[in-house]
Amino acid sequence: MPFISKDWRSPGEEWVKTVEGWEKKKILECANNKTLSLLIRTDKEGDKREKEKEKKKENAVQPHCHITLKCTREIAGFNGLSDALKRLDFLSAVHDCRRFNYIVRLLDLLVSHTMGGLSGCAQRVLFNMLEEVALEVSLSQQQTGKLRRLIERVRAFSAGCCWGGRPLGSVILWEKHKAALDRILHIASSITITQPDEEQHPQWADLPAECRREVLLRLSDPRDIEASSEACEHLAVLAQEQRIWRELAQYHFTSQQIATTMQNNPGKDWKTIFTLARRSFGLREEYAEMIQLCRNCRCLFWRSLGHPCIADQDPAFQEKLADVDQSSLHVPIPPQTFLKFFSL
Repeated sequence: MPFISKDWRSPGEEWVKTVEGWEKKKILECANNKTLSLLIRTDKEGDKREKEKEKKKENAVQPHCHITLKCTREIAGFNGLSDALKRLDFLSAVHDCRRFNYIVRLLDLLVSHTMGGLSGCAQRVLFNMLEEVALEVSLSQQQTGKLRRLIERVRAFSAGCCWGGRPLGSVILWEKHKAALDRILHIASSITITQPDEEQHPQWADLPAECRREVLLRLSDPRDIEASSEACEHLAVLAQEQRIWRELAQYHFTSQQIATTMQNNPGKDWKTIFTLARRSFGLREEYAEMIQLCRNCRCLFWRSLGHPCIADQDPAFQEKLADVDQSSLHVPIPPQTFLKFFSL
């Protein structure tokens, strides 16, 4: 027998049921020990605390997930979405402003197109992520529009999965989904945008038009520009300027795409040109932080956090990569491409 356990095929690991699903007890105890060590610390340990933080950063496990790209006789080409979301630590990544938009876009794709084909475990992880998104939005008081769109699509999906007045699939699982959705709705309904203090200066109306215009020029989503014009009369005047929509069109589309749209629609203003080009070519997607794929070890990881690569551990492998451009070894993965790695 290779292992001494109840099941001879098992390595003897003990599994514990958590909110996110089943986790190995070894990993769970490691996380609990880290939490306890943070709680036990006192304020007198200033220097020791900094040293311990540096050591923990060095010894911290980088979120990563190995995937199978090609199916062979020995290796089945199957990648589990729920396992990947846990290994890449998407729940904690929601609270990072750099990764928030990437995760929201991924959730939008899952809820809109593939949620009905997800496993029960993947659906549970999805609802946990939605709840974390709602908590982050309530704390930051930002991105409320994206949260509302996600909730509307989840409610539409839940209503469409009923047949004869009962949900399709496990009743117990759907009761948990409904309880999670009720919590998300409660969080969303309790969000109140704090108004700035009237005695605080300068006020928005006190800023010169040039400053307000620069704010609009830095918005990449046309819905944000329209919402800003509805919220403030000063921005409503600036939102009608041709420069705003011209630079927005130049950001999202190439010069050839803009020229083609203007040639097919002569005499149109820039807002109309932007709308027509958007229908034809779609909007450009750009994220501050993205998942990347390592070509050496077939590993998905966050760009800013890195991953334990085989090239860093094998000196012979490093010699082979001496003449290779290091930037080409890590491929950025958009949300649409990320979902294609999994059997949905």
